[in-house]
Amino acid sequence: MKTSDFDYHLPPERIAQTPVEPRHASRLLVLHRNTGELEHTIFRNIGQFLTPGDLLVVNQTRVIPARLFARKETGGRVEVLLLRRVDSLTWEGLVGGKRLTRGKRLQVENGPAVEILSDLEGSRRLLRFETPIEEMLPHIGQMPLPPYIHEPLRDPERYQTVYATAPGSAAAPTAGLHFTPELIAELKAQGIGFTTVTLHVGLDTFAPVTEEDPREHTIHTEWCEVLPAAAEAINATRRAGRRIVAVGTTSVRTLETAARNAREGDTVAPFSGPTDLYILPGYTFRAVDAMVTNFHLPRSSLIMLVSAFAGLELTLATYRKAIEMEYRFYSFGDAMLIL
Repeated sequence: MKTSDFDYHLPPERIAQTPVEPRHASRLLVLHRNTGELEHTIFRNIGQFLTPGDLLVVNQTRVIPARLFARKETGGRVEVLLLRRVDSLTWEGLVGGKRLTRGKRLQVENGPAVEILSDLEGSRRLLRFETPIEEMLPHIGQMPLPPYIHEPLRDPERYQTVYATAPGSAAAPTAGLHFTPELIAELKAQGIGFTTVTLHVGLDTFAPVTEEDPREHTIHTEWCEVLPAAAEAINATRRAGRRIVAVGTTSVRTLETAARNAREGDTVAPFSGPTDLYILPGYTFRAVDAMVTNFHLPRSSLIMLVSAFAGLELTLATYRKAIEMEYRFYSFGDAMLIL
């Protein structure tokens, strides 16, 4: 296995720069793993491919407006991107600019002063604010859109799922962006179940794997949680012979992490904590029967996860067909349903 096996050419014009309105009007490519058959529809029709008793598992994380601007003591402007809250005053973040090392102080525009406590790898820094900043972020922070999106986002809520309730992500779980309250109500009326899990997405989700052998890559760690009620709904679905449908690779990662400690006869166990699960082809899925996902970056750990679920050759062939048929790719792009 080589990282180059997961490469493909994407014309730049296929990268979606703005979201579709309404959300459920995005296109949906349905891939049947057993036969390789492809079907083309719109997301609002996803219920046609689901059966009463199936359970959709969605990630309720909420993106925090964590992109800040600050001034150095010399007056120069720098960008700070908060990644993870350590405590009320301390955050891990990315700091742009030179010579921003331990002990340096910055003044956040319209916010508190912040000191760099330590250098982490690359541009990562451990930061301590003079006063708690979390409640100020909606007023002084900007939404941290992925680096490949160059159009300004008119409505910040379009980079949140409609069910996002748990703040903590540096990026959205984008497969869930296609759901609307109307569609969720329709699916529930059809007998489709919903349950929520939480995984706070880090920016490493966009990072390509740079090692020649993907097995040598150190996967990013993210915090996730499956509460007892969600675990029981998942286990009951499996016992009833119905499908667990993960909405997004983040839900896949959370479910498969929770499956590691499941008791005999159960599919998952309640879980809360960091996960370092790295899913590559050859992985045996324990908790996921079907997957809703967007189209992912070449050489990323996310396309590797999808390839583990659908098969590498079938995944790449499906991506080529999606490019040919002018599907929209990445965070604001169209969706796949893999059955």
